Amino acid sequence: MVETYMQTERIQYLFTALQKKMQSELEGARLVLEHPTTLGDSCELKWIDWLKKYLPKRYCADKAQVIDSNGNLSQQIDIVIYDRQYTPFVFNDSGAVYIPAESVYAVFEVKQTLNKEYLIYAGKKVESVRNLHRTSASIIHAGGNFEPVKPKPIIGGILTYDCEWTNGLNDTFVANLKTLQNNQILNLGCSLMAGAFYINKSTDKLQISSADESLIYFFLKLLMELQRIGTVPAIDINEYGKFLTNF
Repeated sequence: MVETYMQTERIQYLFTALQKKMQSELEGARLVLEHPTTLGDSCELKWIDWLKKYLPKRYCADKAQVIDSNGNLSQQIDIVIYDRQYTPFVFNDSGAVYIPAESVYAVFEVKQTLNKEYLIYAGKKVESVRNLHRTSASIIHAGGNFEPVKPKPIIGGILTYDCEWTNGLNDTFVANLKTLQNNQILNLGCSLMAGAFYINKSTDKLQISSADESLIYFFLKLLMELQRIGTVPAIDINEYGKFLTNF
């Protein structure tokens, strides 16, 4: 019994330490960097670096635009979590990254604070990705072929340092979050100083964490959703090759 308690304490300590470190880094950036654009870029990089460090290696994370096989582009997305296994190409043009829509697991908007304006803004960013066309191809294996699968829903959310609502992620936040509908829905997010939120796709129930567990709650829910998605569908290369004259 004592050993079990100590193990629980140990895990809680590790989780708390990770959150405090991230809070300290973002707070430091706010104190040092005065220009809004520079501050925004710095915070985006810190979130990307954190995800790259702790996500399983099969997942990539970058700031990018998402492109589909019809040549349509999403808006610029602060963080795209994607898979390289079945999408063999990611375009990089002088630092501008373009990721095929098929490879996307999740997209997040990064802001300094959480408020109504940024919730709506993030919803539109997420919508610009979810509206893109995604192909699916069969996969050859030792016993034959896996048939093309229907692409799974893309996770969409927002990541911030703090929250403008004095009562945190309570009634006002919930009311504003519920105004986002269809492809603008944000189903996962984190405000480091206020809490994290998660919408269960099966029950449509909104869950909110305490402020002192916001980062780890967000991360564990993200991992859980990524596990549910499994692997993104194989990209249909022919659909991208149709733009070449002799493909």
